[in-house]
Amino acid sequence: MLALFGILIIIASLILGFIVLIQNPKGGGLSGTFGGVGNQLMGVKQTTDVLEKGTWIFAAVVGVLCMISPAFIPKDGSSKEDDLIKGITTKPQQNITTPQATPANTTQMPGTTPAGK
Repeated sequence: MLALFGILIIIASLILGFIVLIQNPKGGGLSGTFGGVGNQLMGVKQTTDVLEKGTWIFAAVVGVLCMISPAFIPKDGSSKEDDLIKGITTKPQQNITTPQATPANTTQMPGTTPAGK
């Protein structure tokens, strides 16, 4: 469920960013970009109103999703992924022996004893 909120937040943020980028603070924005097509369909005033309302709506959506999403974090500190990992056994196999390394030169010089004895 938490992943769903993350995806929704990302989508709403991208749409919000797009809406903000197509606006022009001096009124040119969308209507100036498309050569007056926006003027013919909705008019300059309505274009800026729609973009401004869209900005506020998507900003509110992102804020609400960010405030609600912590309610879906598991309280015990675990998640489904943790449960799957706990189910995997990592016990070593019992009958595995490792070969002992022997030195290549086992001859000793006369009158000497090995170190540590």
